[in-house]
Amino acid sequence: MTILAVNSDKTEKEFHQLPFTIYKNDKYWVPHLKQDIEKVFSKTHNKFFRHGEAVRWILQKEGKTIGRIAAFINEKANKKSNTKIGGLGFFECIDNEQAAFALFDTAKQWIADKGMDTIEGPINFGEKDKYWGLIIENFEYPPYYNQNYNPAYYVPFFENYGFKKYYEQFIFYRNTTDELIPLLKEKSTRIRKDPKFTFGTIKKNNLEKYAEDFRTIYNRAWVKHEGFAGMEKRQAMTIMKTIKPILDEDLIHFAYYDGRPVGFFIALPEINQIFKYVNGNLNWWGKLKFLYHKLTGTCTTFFGLAFGIDPDFQGKGLEGAIFDECKRIVNANGSYKDVVITWIGDFNPKMIHVIENLGATKLRTLATYRYLMDREAEFTRAKIIQ
Repeated sequence: MTILAVNSDKTEKEFHQLPFTIYKNDKYWVPHLKQDIEKVFSKTHNKFFRHGEAVRWILQKEGKTIGRIAAFINEKANKKSNTKIGGLGFFECIDNEQAAFALFDTAKQWIADKGMDTIEGPINFGEKDKYWGLIIENFEYPPYYNQNYNPAYYVPFFENYGFKKYYEQFIFYRNTTDELIPLLKEKSTRIRKDPKFTFGTIKKNNLEKYAEDFRTIYNRAWVKHEGFAGMEKRQAMTIMKTIKPILDEDLIHFAYYDGRPVGFFIALPEINQIFKYVNGNLNWWGKLKFLYHKLTGTCTTFFGLAFGIDPDFQGKGLEGAIFDECKRIVNANGSYKDVVITWIGDFNPKMIHVIENLGATKLRTLATYRYLMDREAEFTRAKIIQ
């Protein structure tokens, strides 16, 4: 077996083509867009190259590509932690443990040479909302847009090599017509009758305002967790600009108290229902296919990308009020039938409880693993948010 760095048009093509071989008989798989993947490894498009580096390889046997992997270093994140972490991701491999271990060995050596003591994976060289985690439960459901997808045999590859679960990631599901549990419904009704609370959907012509509202709530609600830093204004605006081409104004909701932003629910159309017809390439032909299916109503699911409540208003039913408002608008236009809520880590039991109270049920479980270079060191799981 031969390891080759991805540093040419030919090796890049092999990197993208391999999943089509691995998943050729898998009816649930939806290929990632190669344009999206290439942005991860582009110094022009990926800001993480300002404070990090990434490399990727393919594995070949007798001239045939049988595996791939990438490794990353994020120096900015490591400055905020006593642990020196390197990441690996975009792993794909035939059902052959020797081949998988050869890929892990290659990534581990590169990460070790950079002075790291821990490997985390499978993760993204970027934000946690994309390409993060390994499916460990329920392999019989399509991935949402930019979600990792993998066959069941990847799990023993990671665990037999020595990776251990750092945290589990839960994905939830609910029908758009489902009601809140009675207690939350009562709280929601009370909040919506309070004139100090107002609700509104995002407006594309005023993204700067909503980016700042989002950032304000985010920084108050989420920065307590290890590894989450405060969001900068530029970063919030970048997120809004990134989702603008596919956002549906009816799916992004904000709550205000006396004009102060206190809650949000950001959801997007589940465009993988369309991208499965694009075959992983958004070229001119792929764009025409996308436009056709968008206009003909192929997309009937939306996915919850982010959900946040100001700590001063948590536990008071505001989350139910936001969901009720979203339900009212979505059901009125009749376009969407169900919602998938993107992953919530087991380190955040409060948010899991909130989502379950909204009537959502667990759909899929993923895991983010860690591997300690010092095999005698004590392994600890992610800290629970108090």
